[in-house]
Amino acid sequence: MNKKIRVAVLFGGKSGEHEVSLHSAASVLQAIDRDRFEVVPIAITQTGEWHRGSEALPLLEKSLNRGALKEMKEVLERETAISASSISGDITGLKEQVDVVFPVLHGTFGEDGTMQGLLEIADIPYVGAGVLASAVGMDKVMMKKVFAHEGLPQGDFTYYMRFQIEKDLEQVMDEVEARFGYPCFIKPANLGSSVGISKADDRDRLHKGLKEAARFDRKVVVEEYINAREVEVAVLGNDEPEASVPGEIVSSNDFYDYRAKYIDGKSEMQIPAQLPAETLEEIRHLALQCYRAIDCTGLSRVDFFVRHDDRKIFVNEINTMPGFTPYSMYANLWKHSGLTYASVVTKLIELAMQRYEEKKKTITTFEVN
Repeated sequence: MNKKIRVAVLFGGKSGEHEVSLHSAASVLQAIDRDRFEVVPIAITQTGEWHRGSEALPLLEKSLNRGALKEMKEVLERETAISASSISGDITGLKEQVDVVFPVLHGTFGEDGTMQGLLEIADIPYVGAGVLASAVGMDKVMMKKVFAHEGLPQGDFTYYMRFQIEKDLEQVMDEVEARFGYPCFIKPANLGSSVGISKADDRDRLHKGLKEAARFDRKVVVEEYINAREVEVAVLGNDEPEASVPGEIVSSNDFYDYRAKYIDGKSEMQIPAQLPAETLEEIRHLALQCYRAIDCTGLSRVDFFVRHDDRKIFVNEINTMPGFTPYSMYANLWKHSGLTYASVVTKLIELAMQRYEEKKKTITTFEVN
């Protein structure tokens, strides 16, 4: 009988997307194939404390139903030999205890390359994008600069540092009004799940939006408003990635903000998006271009705008660890493309192991003959 692969599912984190991570991780823990994998839950609290095994499960009490929580505790007692003590932030010893890490972490200190760098140093295989792709994908300014270099279609944008907003907010607003007019969008550069994003229809809302975004990041992006449909594509793979069928988000709010995504439950997904076949194919092609542009591996969701009047396509952003419940757009896009949620989880773990083996081909020593 083949030995089961031991997977550490890492979740929570010091991020504005902490709660989103809990829901994603609970879904992964429930869906993972127990015939092939053993699971070790590892939780990071919002204050940065690390806990594993049964000590990690209290963070998931709201995300796992009572039966699932009881089952998970029983599984840990039956299958997992790892101590449930706190790991005190030192994961170097984890390499000897697990085969691969599934970092179901969204936002800063998880999706931005910091955790990926820690896992690289610890020499542990992990699911998802590497350090570079994670960092570029998280920072909307750097992402947009890379996409511009690759000739990918985007809307107009600019950005300001927090110190500029604090030092001369009136001048910043004057510049934004002259360049974009109203409405326009304001976003923290390094955050996801629409946290801190606002739409400014006048100077007062621009003022509030800039100050709000600056609370979440030292870099703030301002984008032109595009009257468009929001279409998303799921990408899966390493060197030869595949793109799902595109799907459209019909937001319950003025735009697809945090409330529309996670609270009111009224937004709709239309999969596949109701667009001409050639438009859908072009969107899939662009999604793969975006994926390769930042050297992504594992998974990503690439978001687009399709302008109403002429169907012109604009790249919005790439998300290297998108929301990951069975009801999230990423999972639903693959479901409509022929892959179940459980099979996507399995595939991602396999891709992580393959990427680790491929990287071992790279030598790290040099001798002069």
